[in-house]
Amino acid sequence: MAKASDVKNGNVLRFNGELVQVEEFLHRTPGNLRAFYQARMRNVRSGKLVEYRFRTDEEVDIARVETNNYQYLYEDGESLVIMDNETFDQHNVSKKLFGPSVKFLKEGMNVIVAFESEEPIMASIPNSAELEVTYTEPAVKGDTSTGAMKSATVETGAEIKVPLFINIGDKVKIDTATGSYVERVKG
Repeated sequence: MAKASDVKNGNVLRFNGELVQVEEFLHRTPGNLRAFYQARMRNVRSGKLVEYRFRTDEEVDIARVETNNYQYLYEDGESLVIMDNETFDQHNVSKKLFGPSVKFLKEGMNVIVAFESEEPIMASIPNSAELEVTYTEPAVKGDTSTGAMKSATVETGAEIKVPLFINIGDKVKIDTATGSYVERVKG
């Protein structure tokens, strides 16, 4: 067991039987009162925010979390199969851990997954993805107002908004966090 003073932002704690990630951990010394640590933590499973005050000498359980790079292989029902790039071990990870950006995941992409004692608890994909446009309406002549966008479907099946000059077969760079078009990829 560690003391509250050992906790740092980003640590994963076992708190009230749940795993929480520390988002903000501040030391407070209010006037003539005892010092304490004010913590804002997010539940790893549910995503709920938890606020708590720790005494400076309070014992906390810092979970041992191993974060590694993996390669996404294929989809298997409600989970994704990933492979460790060094040991070639394969693991099944729930799609829910990746959040809404999972729709931009392409086979062969590198992903980051955090495990806590053989159980995947957090996952993320790269900040941007280069995907091919598989379907989009052709631009209508005269519809060239500044910043006009149209719908397009990319190779993963996700729908995004792209500028009018994008055609079927073009590769586009997408911000995976927001799902927005960044630029056309030459090549």
